[in-house]
Amino acid sequence: MKACTVKPGDVSSARVEEIGPPPESDGEVLVQGLYVGICGTDVEVSVEGYGEAPAGHDRIVLFHESLGRVLDAPAGSGFAAGDLIAGVVRRPDPVPCEPCGSDQWDFCRNGQFTERGIKGHDGYGSEQWRVPAKFGIKLDASLDKLGVLLEPTSVVAKAWDQVGKIAGRSAWTPKQALVTGAGPIGLLAALIGRQRGLDVTVLDRVTDGPKPDMVRELGATYVTSVDDLPHPPDVVIEATGIGQLVFDVIGKAAPDAVVCLTGISSGTREVGVATDEVNKSMVLSNEVVFGSVNAGLVNYAQAADALSAADKGWLAKIITRTVPMADWPKALERQPDDIKVVVDLTA
Repeated sequence: MKACTVKPGDVSSARVEEIGPPPESDGEVLVQGLYVGICGTDVEVSVEGYGEAPAGHDRIVLFHESLGRVLDAPAGSGFAAGDLIAGVVRRPDPVPCEPCGSDQWDFCRNGQFTERGIKGHDGYGSEQWRVPAKFGIKLDASLDKLGVLLEPTSVVAKAWDQVGKIAGRSAWTPKQALVTGAGPIGLLAALIGRQRGLDVTVLDRVTDGPKPDMVRELGATYVTSVDDLPHPPDVVIEATGIGQLVFDVIGKAAPDAVVCLTGISSGTREVGVATDEVNKSMVLSNEVVFGSVNAGLVNYAQAADALSAADKGWLAKIITRTVPMADWPKALERQPDDIKVVVDLTA
């Protein structure tokens, strides 16, 4: 079968390769691959050498954002031929640590987890793949191609889930939310914020293209400067990884605010920050700043519900480019109007 492979850190090696059928050790549910989504992690694996190939291989089958159709599944698995399915990314470490032993591998403490298409385990970028029933998520058939958005939605579903748990420490209800960044993660975070009934503002630097209108279609507010925020936010979902912006929004947050960082900084910028003032503000205002990555099973389920409840026409606007499998390396090359790029594994 055909698969999208790359040697981590050698983008010139990115190609479509003939490989054997998916090993039964990958799981009892056999799936026809339909689409995979591109994110920054795929670029980091291909260009920067982030992650690692499976043991004994110098290349990895790429992609962790998946969508497929079940070809075969055993009785009692919860799946049947024809079901729309997406695969969970992370697998628990073999020790396991306490969180992994409780199916909270997104909180793994020893770093010995594996991740499909990223770390030590081939991904979903192939014509067929297998997954254990436990690590497969059944999707509403009406989502069709839009089901490929499940994994990024699971990331922000976890962020919102954790925000809710933290905000519950005090007798108040968040009303104003700020999402920084209007890429796929930011737009999906804004979607869930609106589904939760919050007044959402999205901050991004672009002034044209589809993003401002998409935000307004959600009933949210779009701004291009932190100085234009209509209200001090009770909740911040930060999806840019820009260090200066992180500190700027912390300084604008309301008392008792909860700030979730989902963006990854490049590590190359130097930021001048009055750390004593930030510390004082956070202490006196009871603010919480935390990081969130990956997702657990409960968050995938939350994400599936969020996508099912969303306007499908709006979701479709997130996918701005579809690349055939034969040309998949072109999907790594960002274009000006890209929001979410997907690869069609059937083309």
